[in-house]
Amino acid sequence: MEIKIPIHLTVDNDGFLRRECPHCQRYFKWHDGPANEEAEQHETPPAYYCPICGQPAGMDSWWTQGQLAYIEQLQERAALQVADYGLDDLFKGMSSKHFKVKRTRHLDIPDEPVPPIEPDDMVMIVSPCHAYEPIKVPADAVSPFYCLVCGATFAA
Repeated sequence: MEIKIPIHLTVDNDGFLRRECPHCQRYFKWHDGPANEEAEQHETPPAYYCPICGQPAGMDSWWTQGQLAYIEQLQERAALQVADYGLDDLFKGMSSKHFKVKRTRHLDIPDEPVPPIEPDDMVMIVSPCHAYEPIKVPADAVSPFYCLVCGATFAA
């Protein structure tokens, strides 16, 4: 059985999503979706580079701890809903002319979790080699920075 769970993460007012480097654990932001028409013409790279430490990692490696907690809550809620519906189906088939089985309680399904709030913080910078992929870094971060797409160093 395949369960599809929609995940809606919030972005800041400029359309940037917070990311956490799996190597240095520093936060930065990348644009959620193509930032402009030029960006739409480029393929998604097999790995992205942390703009702060320069280390590469695969596309699914950049979740923040808050985003992962939110996704776990969504999964738990979906699993309990599926189990609850499954119990309904199970009990439907258990009655006969000699006895009746009635379900009197349902599983406690938690409320829909709230995605982490994305504040309008950080400073936008653009690498000279891949200007179509702007990023945001903490205001106290210092150069050199690394291009999100190719890892080349640059000063901002």
